[in-house]
Amino acid sequence: MIHKVGQVMLYVSNQAEAVSFWTDKMGFSVISEEDNGQGMRWIEIAPTKRAETSIVLHNKELISKMQPELNLGTPSLLFFTENLAELHSNLSSKGVAVGEIVHMGTRKVFNFADNEGNYFAVMEKSNS
Repeated sequence: MIHKVGQVMLYVSNQAEAVSFWTDKMGFSVISEEDNGQGMRWIEIAPTKRAETSIVLHNKELISKMQPELNLGTPSLLFFTENLAELHSNLSSKGVAVGEIVHMGTRKVFNFADNEGNYFAVMEKSNS
């Protein structure tokens, strides 16, 4: 029986730039980095070292050659934060493309783009 989502695969054109975006601008940490010695490298990142779900950055071009049948599109990810306005301001000041904060029922949300133009969303939600 599946009991949680472990990792989300994110296929990127430039792994170094993607790591820089997620660590420097989004505040994520590198959890692990693997290289099979044959050109296959992947980097696991997460918002905290204790996060139950992580993102694994894979080289899109290499994966498309190895497994052309895979859908390498960007997953639609929704992140949670306790202070949406502060995060929005912080990301904007770091030059991240951010959308307007909008109300979705009783919650607030905004979109942001990574360095490759992939869009993700953040919703305000407390940990309690």
